Amino acid sequence: MGPELSAYSDALDRRVDTLLFGRPVWQMMVGFWPNAEAISQDPHVTAFAPFWRATPKIVFSHGYPGDEWTTRVVRGDLQAEVTALKAQPGADLLLTGGVSLAAALTDLGLVDEYHIAVHPVVLGGGRKLFAEPKQRLHLRTGESHLLDGQVVVTSYKLAD
Repeated sequence: MGPELSAYSDALDRRVDTLLFGRPVWQMMVGFWPNAEAISQDPHVTAFAPFWRATPKIVFSHGYPGDEWTTRVVRGDLQAEVTALKAQPGADLLLTGGVSLAAALTDLGLVDEYHIAVHPVVLGGGRKLFAEPKQRLHLRTGESHLLDGQVVVTSYKLAD
């Protein structure tokens, strides 16, 4: 992650007070971020790790029991749970990855804003970002940035 993408990420982090994860992404995150500075001295890592550790983290999973870093595991009605979270006072909620959870939240109309980063790497295969949405999604482009001379990040909100 270059310095501009790191700064973009940091600006998003300053807007939130709760991080959301599906179980697969959570298990990757919890395998790295608790001790990230011992693994990497990358400036983004050393800046983000304390934020990650200090910020409440909610994992959405029917079977995951939770762990010492999980603030809460949500197993129930996704729409009711996320609607209740959004209604609480405080800053924004941030989901940073997880195609299945993002798709489910999108289908329920619970995503207010998307920030999509396109990296110049072709891997092949993978999962669609918006796999088979139940209805057409009309988005309005917010801002688009070329960061570190290679990553394009575009923000979108639902069109009125």
